[in-house]
Amino acid sequence: MEDMNTWSAMALNTAPDSQNRIHGDELAKEYGFEGGLVPGVTISAYLVHPLISLWGKEWLDRGYANCRITSPLYDEELFEVKSNIVDETHAHTTLIRSNGVVSANAEISITKNLPKPPVLRTDKLVEENFIPPSATKEVWNELKNNGCKAFKFTWGGEDPLIYLRDVSDLPDLLQPIEGGFSNLCFLLGCSNWALSGNAYMNPWVHVQTISQNYRAVPYGAPLIAEMQVNSVFEKKGHEFVDVEVNLFDEEDKECVMTINLIAIYKLRGS
Repeated sequence: MEDMNTWSAMALNTAPDSQNRIHGDELAKEYGFEGGLVPGVTISAYLVHPLISLWGKEWLDRGYANCRITSPLYDEELFEVKSNIVDETHAHTTLIRSNGVVSANAEISITKNLPKPPVLRTDKLVEENFIPPSATKEVWNELKNNGCKAFKFTWGGEDPLIYLRDVSDLPDLLQPIEGGFSNLCFLLGCSNWALSGNAYMNPWVHVQTISQNYRAVPYGAPLIAEMQVNSVFEKKGHEFVDVEVNLFDEEDKECVMTINLIAIYKLRGS
């Protein structure tokens, strides 16, 4: 069984005012980009969007996604996501910009036999006035050896994070209302915020996430994010960090998602 579907939309920069100024036009242009970059977590949500409509809550409960960002996507840019449906539980998606350039691709599936979920370590929660140290290889190695700060996040409130320009275009399952469930942009965003909350980076670039859902996260559910540093490495002049972020329901302490995040914390020439 193989089937190719296409979904199209207009990109939304969900973080134009982020502390990471790579999402703002001024700094991004200094690094040779056309403008502020649409966040990797938003692009990842675009890659998964067609499969939410196809697989529904089953994917939210046990879905897997390996999303790789290969080139920038910009605010208000038209794009297509082509989905190659391999079988009932596996698909490959590709995000193509209006100029024909591939911006990202993903392997997406429903995990029939979930791996044993991680257990909450009860890492120390970040203090309200904590100022993270500037990201260096030494700082990442210190965090790797001594542990990272944990954070609390909740999707909801007056201005919940969504990845499309019009909330009505979201699947019914992902509507930001009671009965809706958190979208991938927010959930992967928790890993970004945990990363930047442990070490200050500006600018930095989200490159890849590998995520496994363990259950859907209802609107308004409080989460705890725990992070561990896997490795730090250099490639083509960029300096990378590889981390694992696990998300837990604050109330019952069960794992809802695991995220392996790879990011450039220091761009070549910065």
